[in-house]
Amino acid sequence: MSFSFHRIPVGICNCFLLRGERTILIDAGAMGGLPAFKRRLAELKVEPKEIELILLTHGHWDHITCLNDIQQMTGAKIAVHEKDRFMVETGEPPFPNGTNGYGRAMSALAQALLHPHLPKLKVDTVITDAGMSLREFGIPGEVVYTPGHSMGHVSILLDSGDALVGDMAMNDWYLRLAPGLPVLADDIRMVVDSWKKILPMGIKRVYPAHGLDFPVEVMQKEIENFK
Repeated sequence: MSFSFHRIPVGICNCFLLRGERTILIDAGAMGGLPAFKRRLAELKVEPKEIELILLTHGHWDHITCLNDIQQMTGAKIAVHEKDRFMVETGEPPFPNGTNGYGRAMSALAQALLHPHLPKLKVDTVITDAGMSLREFGIPGEVVYTPGHSMGHVSILLDSGDALVGDMAMNDWYLRLAPGLPVLADDIRMVVDSWKKILPMGIKRVYPAHGLDFPVEVMQKEIENFK
């Protein structure tokens, strides 16, 4: 079975295109990212209508700002965990708490300044705590429930050992100077518990929504040292 995946920066958020027998987009990006999304699809020679499903790691604004435009381009269905469904369907996602001093300052500023009013969109596939398999799409992997950053956060674990972890980890300069746990999360201890859940599942490389990928050993040390 032929399979490939590709990182597509959409604003400040990395989206990922999974291409097996069918094509899935992971996350839908932040404001200003639509032109880059279109250019990257053209570079990959992917027609928008090939994308059948937009699977959200969670419903925060920087992952769904371009969702309406991308859905209109593709006609794709939307999948999100049941606990984050309201963020998509109300178009008013909350901003997460900070996990350290810097994160708390960022969260307070964002909550004061950011009041997103996005298009209200229908969720077609509601993911439960049991997760879901991607094999019906010809994609060798599964969706695993990993709450903490948001209560409905999920990660995509591929058989190759590549893990698309959304905001379970961060690796971009405006968030962290080195890869590691998120500086924003509803419950950082739940994030750590989610890492303890997935680390034994054969992960080799971590692909965050913010910043470049890095080896799983970084997160193993982070979790071991977490107080």
